[in-house]
Amino acid sequence: MAERAMPQKGPYPVDVEAGKSYLWCACGHSATQPFCDGSHHGTGFTPVRFEAKDSEAVWLCGCKRTRDKPFCDGTHEKL
Repeated sequence: MAERAMPQKGPYPVDVEAGKSYLWCACGHSATQPFCDGSHHGTGFTPVRFEAKDSEAVWLCGCKRTRDKPFCDGTHEKL
């Protein structure tokens, strides 16, 4: 398995649309952070699909170590 990258230590603020599905990058190698661009192929990681319940601003994990995937849980503060 490849090593999980940390594209940024803090979260990504993202506006999501109600009812729309998103793929959050779990490997950290995507060029379209915080979303998946397929860079995980061959790494052993898979993106996390989530559907926005509301149209709102959310904080998606940038360090890729959250326990509340794909949302930031503050884990980056302990790294």
